[in-house]
Amino acid sequence: MQLWLCPLIAFLAGSIPFGLLIAKLKGVDIRQHGSGNIGATNVLRVIGKKYGITCLILDALKGFIPVMIAMNLIRIEGKHPALVFDFLNQFALHLSAADQFKGQLVHVLTALAAVLGHNYSPWVGFKGGKGIATSAGVLIGLMPPFGVVLLLIIWLLVFASTRYVSVASITAAVALPVMTHLGARFHHIDNDKSLPTLWEAGTWNKPLFVFTLIIAILAVWKHRSNLRRLREGTENRFEPKKKQSANV
Repeated sequence: MQLWLCPLIAFLAGSIPFGLLIAKLKGVDIRQHGSGNIGATNVLRVIGKKYGITCLILDALKGFIPVMIAMNLIRIEGKHPALVFDFLNQFALHLSAADQFKGQLVHVLTALAAVLGHNYSPWVGFKGGKGIATSAGVLIGLMPPFGVVLLLIIWLLVFASTRYVSVASITAAVALPVMTHLGARFHHIDNDKSLPTLWEAGTWNKPLFVFTLIIAILAVWKHRSNLRRLREGTENRFEPKKKQSANV
C-alpha cells in the first residue's frame, strides 16, 4: 500500500494552489496580475512581501512533508529521515540495504508527484506554478544538508548579480543534477576516505539523480516564457514590493 499511497498523497498535497488561495483572501485573482503565475514570486510582487513569503513556505512544505511521510513509511536500513514521525512506525515498510533501490525509487517518485501536482494542479485546469519552491521542499528532504545549502548559495549569488528570479532559478535547477553526480563521485561510504566512493561502490542514489535531471528539465520548460523575455530584453528585474496602492 505504501508504494502507491505515498505518490498519491504527494500529488494531492502538491496540487493545493496556495498562491491562488492567498491572493483570493485579498480579493485578487493572481492569474490576472503580474506574470499570471500562481507561485510565490508573483504573489510577492502583486500582493506583498509577507504574503509572498507565506506562499513560499507553504509551497515548500507541500513538497517536504509528503517526502518525509514517504521516508517514514518506507524505511531503508541504515538510512534515517530528516524528520521522524513516530506515529507512522506501526505502518512502516522496512527494507534491507540490499533493497534500497526500491525505497529510493518510491521516495523520488513521491517527490516528483509533489512537483507535478504543483505544476499541473487539477484545481486550476492542470496549470500551476513553476515548481521551484516545491522542488526546494522535496530536496530538503531527499538531499544532505550540505547539498541544499550549496544550491541555495548558487541561487542567491546568481540572483544578487542579475536581480532576475528566473535566471537564478534556472541556474540552480541546471546545477542540481551536476551536484548530485559530483556528490556520488566524491562522497565516500560513511565519510571514510579509506573506503570507496558511493560511485565506486555502486550504492549512489540513482533514482535521485534521474529525479534531479527531470526537475531541471521541468524548471527550464516552465520558464520558457521567461527565457523568451530575456532574449527580447523585456524580462522584469525583481524590485522590492512598494506599499500597496488602494485600488489593487
